[in-house]
Amino acid sequence: MNIPKDLRYTKDHEWVRMEGDTAVIGITDFAQGELGDIVFVDITTEGETLEQEAVFGTVEAVKTVSDLFMPIAGTVLEVNQALNDDPSAVNKDPYGAGWMVKVKTDAEPDGLLSASEYEALVG
Repeated sequence: MNIPKDLRYTKDHEWVRMEGDTAVIGITDFAQGELGDIVFVDITTEGETLEQEAVFGTVEAVKTVSDLFMPIAGTVLEVNQALNDDPSAVNKDPYGAGWMVKVKTDAEPDGLLSASEYEALVG
């Protein structure tokens, strides 16, 4: 299981990479493994301002649909449109090509887990 040390994590299995005042967000390698083959990513919140822990979309696997939760408050700047054509990118590269949204935020990441804390959670 891949848990990059430079990211922050939620107990709901989202990851956050801060790039200045922009947060890049996706789901973890653990989450995609638990879901199985991802067949559809539905995110319609582009342009919306959402609070931390608000649902920003859903991810559909062969056997289930799961909500996606905002790990940090902010405005959704961009949705990864490439996932419309290839949702399996989340399975193949959850921390790279499988990113889901970019969020403009003034908030500090609050209550997020370090890589070692997340590893202990899912260990």
